[in-house]
Amino acid sequence: MRDYVRLHTSILLRRLAYQLNHAAKSGDADAIHDLRVAIRRLSGCLRLFARFYPGHSAKRIRRRLGDLMELAGGVRNLDTTLELLGKAGVPAKAPLAVSLRDKRRKACAQLEREIRLWKNRAFSRKWRSRLEL
Repeated sequence: MRDYVRLHTSILLRRLAYQLNHAAKSGDADAIHDLRVAIRRLSGCLRLFARFYPGHSAKRIRRRLGDLMELAGGVRNLDTTLELLGKAGVPAKAPLAVSLRDKRRKACAQLEREIRLWKNRAFSRKWRSRLEL
């Protein structure tokens, strides 16, 4: 079982790293959605198999994932709202739509800054070590 947990966690951690890079490069709605999925899956794995990781390493990593999920969620919520406005027939130049796009740009910039920090800190390598993968 321990080997399965290590393999599965390693795969999900690689997927998260890939999605972080993809979201940082494109920043589009699909990339943000895929990043959130990767975060959710890794977090669930860490929660489910917590007893297979040393100490409280899984809990600490899940907390960091939660912080990133909050930033990505802010962007994703704005994407969803803008999509709904479009379907409702609200013109792209309407003040509300313009305001929401501006908020999205700022939220996306904040997320991109956080992603750069994660990459600069070599999160994947450190987490592999902490989780003994």
